[in-house]
Amino acid sequence: MIELKTPGEIARMRVTGRFVAEVLAEVGRIADVGVNLLELEHHVRGLISRRGAESCYWDYAPSFGEGPFRNVICLSVNDAVLHGLPHDYTLRDGDVLSADLAVGIDGWVADAARTFVVGTPAEEDLRLVHATEQALAAAIDAARPGNRLGDVSAAIGAVAREHGYPVNTEFGGHGIGRTMHEDPHVPNTGRAGRGLELRPGLTLALEPWFARTTGRIVYDPDGWTIRSADGSRTAHSEHTVAITEGEALVLTRGEDEPE
Repeated sequence: MIELKTPGEIARMRVTGRFVAEVLAEVGRIADVGVNLLELEHHVRGLISRRGAESCYWDYAPSFGEGPFRNVICLSVNDAVLHGLPHDYTLRDGDVLSADLAVGIDGWVADAARTFVVGTPAEEDLRLVHATEQALAAAIDAARPGNRLGDVSAAIGAVAREHGYPVNTEFGGHGIGRTMHEDPHVPNTGRAGRGLELRPGLTLALEPWFARTTGRIVYDPDGWTIRSADGSRTAHSEHTVAITEGEALVLTRGEDEPE
């Protein structure tokens, strides 16, 4: 079932979204050569606890995972792109780190992801990260009333094709609000003019992610971490947005981030 949110409910999601943006910005500031993923995990736990927020990942146990997640942030390195299980790994110069965070505050959820290059960036990694950010911007621009869900998916897919990156459709964006995953599913490629009509009050997490040379994925033995099947590097960008009467409202944009 798809629930359209009232302006007041969207405002409450915006409070959560700003906190998510603050935490991801903090992760980007402290993720450096020599920092362990478990240090980042425990730092984020403290931020969530002090805010009185609730992690959407702790005890998260969908059909594709092995047992509850038991962490508060997904940290995916290099060829890992989604659901990266924080573990004893020390970041190295040139690593690509994707951080994905979903929390609830007072019953309303927001979800976002950013990809950072640690230390000295390789040009091809920067291009990959930029492509996901460009695809996210295109998806947000297409998220207007009267458009269709396929217009959003097609906007993401067009950017991927422009850069020559394959697209995986097993995991994509989703509805969001009272819980982390609600209807509808938002594939990262699709046909313009098709699918659900977008209406004010619809809230979506849009999340283009690309691997450099494959659309296929594999899972780590932990049952959670998803990697590119050929070991090529990956990137992931995500915002929670609300459909309004005009342009989409980005709920997970920090107060100091440009519109």
